[in-house]
Amino acid sequence: MKLKYFLSFFALVALLTSCSDDDSMTLLDEIQVSSSYVSIDVNGGSNTITLKAKDAWSFDAEEIPEWLTISPMTGGSGETKVTFSAPAAPDGRNTVLHVKCAEKSQTINVIQGLSVVSEATCAEVIDGPESKNYRVTGTVKSIVNTTYGNWYLADETGEIYIYGTLDAKGNTKNFLSLGLEVGDIVTVEGPKTVYNGTVELVDVTVVKIQKSLVKVEGYDPEDATIPVEGGNVKVNLSCKTVNGISVEIPDEAKDWLSIVSITGGSEPVVTFHAGANTGGDRSAMVVFKTTDEYKKEYTAVATIYQTGSIVECSVADFLEAPVGDTQYRISGVITEVANPTYGNVYIRDWSGDTYVYGIGAKGDFEAAGLKVGDIVTLVGKRGEYKGTPQMTGAVLEEFKPVTPVTIDEFLDQEDDPDVYYMVSGTITEIANQDYGNLYLDDGTNDVYVYGTYPGWGATGDNRKFLLETLGIVVGDKLTVIGVKSTYKGTPQVANSIYFSHEKAQ
Repeated sequence: MKLKYFLSFFALVALLTSCSDDDSMTLLDEIQVSSSYVSIDVNGGSNTITLKAKDAWSFDAEEIPEWLTISPMTGGSGETKVTFSAPAAPDGRNTVLHVKCAEKSQTINVIQGLSVVSEATCAEVIDGPESKNYRVTGTVKSIVNTTYGNWYLADETGEIYIYGTLDAKGNTKNFLSLGLEVGDIVTVEGPKTVYNGTVELVDVTVVKIQKSLVKVEGYDPEDATIPVEGGNVKVNLSCKTVNGISVEIPDEAKDWLSIVSITGGSEPVVTFHAGANTGGDRSAMVVFKTTDEYKKEYTAVATIYQTGSIVECSVADFLEAPVGDTQYRISGVITEVANPTYGNVYIRDWSGDTYVYGIGAKGDFEAAGLKVGDIVTLVGKRGEYKGTPQMTGAVLEEFKPVTPVTIDEFLDQEDDPDVYYMVSGTITEIANQDYGNLYLDDGTNDVYVYGTYPGWGATGDNRKFLLETLGIVVGDKLTVIGVKSTYKGTPQVANSIYFSHEKAQ
């Protein structure tokens, strides 16, 4: 192992030297950097490179680990000095960043010291810092991709995702040559990262493979899921010892998951039961154990799932919910589109706003024609990234398109309670301060707005006091979303919701 780090050190020195010897800016026409490799002293410090761009540029903030500070993170055309800083890191660490300009992306590798491998459990990896190298031993729980080697490793403390597995020669895309199977006990080494709330070890090196004497062969039903009304799941195993198996259910699942029976000898079947589930989705990782003639222990793991009810709630309640598998239904207005390809957006209702990390699969957001201002209903899980709440795995259940129009165009529309418009204008009169009844004028015409509520979904007293809370007064420019209706012959924007406002100059 010391030899490996010794060689890595000189390879790194050679790489950094070659970069520093080349004074030219690298790679792209749109954005260039004086060095695509940035080294920081292991005792902490800073390093600065020159970035030259033809347009506005920015780093992908979601990629920046907590230990690294970049200044500035955004800029305009021309040359900019960018400084990378980090505190001391005795074990070393590294990360890969991307800076974007004019739809192009430049890669920058930040390296601090030499990475030291720490032996750890899955739980210690999950709780540990990113970019650190870990050695962890666990059971192959499931294999997702047999080309790159993406799979789940589990021990009694938890599970982590392996994103990429190197073969015996250190090559990628040769996973099958390792002969890994579900149930095998494996020791791997690799750096930790967190992607979309999932803890991963990336491009791991396989240190040791121990074929397990107890393996999970399958499930009945195949997805190992108990329905919301309750039922059973059977786990089919193989056991190559005469000592039989024992089963452990985690303490936090014992109140809803139980063992009905264990049958069979070399091919045991364990039946689990759960009653009706009145909460959200839930799961439990169960452990199967056996020993050989030398009392050496072998394990296999399986995750039993139970479908739960979808919890319908406000955005504020969603933000207060714990990270987990429970499905939540929230509705609100799209206020910003961060990435249209993947559907990364911000939505807001009357109670608050949240980030949604992707709606559907790649391209679904654009295919649906979604845009800022549209009203969406989403179902997804409560996730978190670097301490910031977000919805993950979001599925679009329903959306109401919202059409931006002038006041003249709005007045020409037919009354329809299901068609929504976005209207802007200057407030010329406030008829009711509490509910936000007011008149808007866009310079060509004016319209009465019957109610300006804090956001989508507001009811009762939650509809009141928006103008006072935000300090909105006559003369301010206001943008609202509402439907066209007519009252006693006068057209109006009915039951509108607040979208944005600008203070009078």
